[in-house]
Amino acid sequence: MATIRRIPSIDHNFQLVITRVYEDEDQELLEDEDETDEERVFLITEELEFRPGETDGEPTFIWRDLQGDVDELFEFVCPDTNAPTRAFFETCMYRAMFERKYRHSADAATEGTLEEFVYKPPTKKATSKAKRKVPSASEGASSSQVKPEPIPIDIEEDTAPSTASAQAIARRDSLGLTPIDLPGARSIISMEARLFHWNFDIEEFDDNGIVNAQILKKSDSSYQYYLAATTSDGPLLTHEISSEMNQRCSRKMKTLTWNHVSAGNHQSSWLVMFESEEDYQTFIQSFQSCLYETLHQSPWTKVKPDDQDYVMRSINDEDVEMRDIEDEDDDEDEVKLALDPDEEPSDEEEDEEDVRSEDEDGEGQPAGAKGERNSQLTVGYKGDRSYVVRGSNIGVFSHKDKNSIKYYATISKVSTPKGKEFKPDYVMLHDQDTKMVIMNGQNPNSLYSLDIERGKVVEEWKVHDDIPVTNIAPENKFAGTTREQTLVGISGNALYRIDPRVSGSKLVESQYKQYTSKNQFSGVVTTAAGKLAVASEKGDIRLFDSVGKNAKTALPPLGDPIIGIDVTADGRWIVATTKTYLLLIDTLIGEGRYSGQLGFDRSFPANAKPMPKRLQLKPEHVAYMGNNVSFTVAKFNQGEGQVENAIVTSTGPFVIAWDFAKVKKGFNDKYEIKKYEDHVVQDNFKFGDDKEIIVALDNNVLAINKKNLKRPTRQSLVAPVGHSRSSIVNSPY
Repeated sequence: MATIRRIPSIDHNFQLVITRVYEDEDQELLEDEDETDEERVFLITEELEFRPGETDGEPTFIWRDLQGDVDELFEFVCPDTNAPTRAFFETCMYRAMFERKYRHSADAATEGTLEEFVYKPPTKKATSKAKRKVPSASEGASSSQVKPEPIPIDIEEDTAPSTASAQAIARRDSLGLTPIDLPGARSIISMEARLFHWNFDIEEFDDNGIVNAQILKKSDSSYQYYLAATTSDGPLLTHEISSEMNQRCSRKMKTLTWNHVSAGNHQSSWLVMFESEEDYQTFIQSFQSCLYETLHQSPWTKVKPDDQDYVMRSINDEDVEMRDIEDEDDDEDEVKLALDPDEEPSDEEEDEEDVRSEDEDGEGQPAGAKGERNSQLTVGYKGDRSYVVRGSNIGVFSHKDKNSIKYYATISKVSTPKGKEFKPDYVMLHDQDTKMVIMNGQNPNSLYSLDIERGKVVEEWKVHDDIPVTNIAPENKFAGTTREQTLVGISGNALYRIDPRVSGSKLVESQYKQYTSKNQFSGVVTTAAGKLAVASEKGDIRLFDSVGKNAKTALPPLGDPIIGIDVTADGRWIVATTKTYLLLIDTLIGEGRYSGQLGFDRSFPANAKPMPKRLQLKPEHVAYMGNNVSFTVAKFNQGEGQVENAIVTSTGPFVIAWDFAKVKKGFNDKYEIKKYEDHVVQDNFKFGDDKEIIVALDNNVLAINKKNLKRPTRQSLVAPVGHSRSSIVNSPY
């Protein structure tokens, strides 16, 4: 069945939807493991070259496969449809193209007006030069936008009074601006907007008046773009477009906010506000397509139309309450105890808790090699132990007492069974914390089993001669608390089970799924039931119900590489970490045949894939912090039978926790922060505890209560930090 469907989140955009219609007896013909959707969705655009046709005497509709070669087509046969109905459907397609191109209703469009969208076969003359009504994606354009022809713009760093007035120069100087020299840069889009600059003194955005907000393309680069603000007197600013901008879009406010770090390492925060929603949508779509091209170094038009739509719908930062399986009557007292800034301890109590790391009177620890720093943290399931990797050594820490941690021992000079010392790339506790599985970058095709009690590597597990291991996960989320021996591994394009008990290669051939394309898998995580989520450096996420089968759900990439992933025990929520933001994804299917099930078990309808929520720091907070955001892998609190109510991560010297209960209600900015004297390597909740956080700094290991984190303010973000009394800083294990 063919239908035309309006996209509710983007005005004047429509989809051609082809739905598979089952006979009653054929409804269950598809295999459960088939990685197919019951709908195919195509964004309606001129580039489809939609037209009527005929095959074997039957009427058809034909359109281009934009993901295939230029001569590859789709054909929809409609033998039981009469001529007036087909003509009406064809006219509706042209009206949809009209609205997409001209950004207003087609109600007043005449047949003559719609004639430009009627497909005309190319002539021989035209084969050498393709004509398109819309700008090419190599110019950073979304095909949904109407933009002016590229205009050469020379932007000089030191603009002379003859080309810019002294007033403009004074205005730039007052804002500390020095526009980048971009000779021959071309304007991709230009919109009138108001420019705002964050004022550190009054802690508000200052209105800097009307400007032309522009996106410029560097003339000597295919995928390098700049966000610029200009006036009739000349340019005010030019900031390179990248994920480092920590950009936030708000459809409600019609604003784009971002951060910029100058050559002198000065952090600032900026905002442009558009007059109309139409201007906002047009500019943001162009901005997002340019950002996508910058990250992927490939044209935006190579992205599938329905994936383009998915990316565009995900960028607006709106407070929307998420759907739940059943009504949640949150106990407000519990929420306050978890993350209520009014319940913070006094400064004296806070200082006392900060310095409870290892014993000051404990025995000295072996010093690591000169220049070595802590690199990893893993928190034990049993025995109240945490383990911190430092070079080729692993420090063992005990945290039996509340909010305190003590040095316990050192596993020195981790080596292969043949005695070759190496630095662990990744470690994971295994077999009720009696073993540690270690990855060694010098030998990516093997894993090493370290006996924790003996403090040495006792086995090398050769996974496969030709398949490397890039990441591992337990068989299920709480397998580490049991005697379970198998685990899950990924390579760049494969997912498989590892069984150390089998002879020879440890990869289980019957539970091995390899993709032909280079997917660049970057992380894998399991639920309590053993369902799997796999993320990639491309930014996409796949959900599996078991190892060895096709993914049930594949979520398109938004642009940024995913560096880590975590999931709640029940599989309902996923948090994926990129460098500058977190993605929170609800895997509950909300409509269609499989409503109420999870994306691990069934595929989402093509038009109802879950919209991820971006969790990111406010640009004005980042400006106070003084450095670009670079998140460590975010984690939910975890414990058997425990409800996840917080997400913890870090960037630079800051530990950050989001109130998960409030985020689910649509409050994305409910996070709290604590600053330390050193760079935070990694942090995670103590197992079975939703309040105590174990923190590994470059040269220290701490345990803190979540209540010690504060609401982000200028004072809490830039206040000087005290010195720890922990001797581990001076005597690293």
